[in-house]
Amino acid sequence: MRDPEAQAICLSDYRPPNWLIETVDLDVRLHPNATKVVSTLRLRPNPKGEANAPLVLDGDELTLAGVFLDGEKLGANSYAATSSSLTVHEPPRKIFDLTIETTIDPSANTKLMGLYRSNDIYCTQCEAEGFRRITFFPDRPDVLSRFSVRMEAEEARFPILLTNGNALRTGRADGGRHWAEWEDPFPKPSYLFALVAGDLKANRDRFTTMSGRTVDLAIWVREADLPKTSHAMESLKQAMAWDERVYGREYDLDQFNIVAVSDFNMGAMENKGLNIFNSAYVLADPDTATDVDFDNIARVVAHEYFHNWSGNRVT
Repeated sequence: MRDPEAQAICLSDYRPPNWLIETVDLDVRLHPNATKVVSTLRLRPNPKGEANAPLVLDGDELTLAGVFLDGEKLGANSYAATSSSLTVHEPPRKIFDLTIETTIDPSANTKLMGLYRSNDIYCTQCEAEGFRRITFFPDRPDVLSRFSVRMEAEEARFPILLTNGNALRTGRADGGRHWAEWEDPFPKPSYLFALVAGDLKANRDRFTTMSGRTVDLAIWVREADLPKTSHAMESLKQAMAWDERVYGREYDLDQFNIVAVSDFNMGAMENKGLNIFNSAYVLADPDTATDVDFDNIARVVAHEYFHNWSGNRVT
């Protein structure tokens, strides 16, 4: 079966989004076959958009469980859900909260876009249009939002819970599960969202910024790969210092994480504050790696760090 031919998208076809998303609050309860995602979006009409337009959100292979507007459940006649979208027919022309409950199956996600599970690791890939496979959303790079995330998973199998931003709180839940809450205070497009859960170990270090702030650094890998992460960590610190020295750009979060796992379906991805790498592009065995290997790792680590500011599709 051949894929349909790509259609040209022209700049002249661009239209501003009709709705902007100020904040995104995600509650992700990880399960191999039935991950529950509750997203609460704070929306406001875009003055540059079409007046009185319906609210149309992108989706892909999502099972919808409920839609709530300012806490009130919407009736079936108030919205329409298809395999590719969720439409609220007559949204209020003011700021309001929309809560959407969906269920997804990470183990059956063979597209490896959105949230998927492979070899006991949950991982995401949202560039270019993968976030719509996690929840209904205006999945386009000109809609920037501030994200807060609560993640929950089985603690014994998935002791490490990571996403964008700064870690706030952790705790234990019923049934041997645990949770973590994160907040990213800076607006970002949905394709820079990232989430990882698994049994990972960290090479930890710190970087002192030009203003004297301390940033906690961590490269997360399987335990056997820890001895191969030293060069990547040194490359990261050199990249951060170079960006300050040349462009005066000081890293803006309290934490910067890299995850390197063989289960990632791309080479590397510049998700804000949580770069995800295929392990082949970040690990170097000091006994066998060549100078070219070390140079390539330094280049890729720096490349993804520089992109984490705003993403490839913005820059």
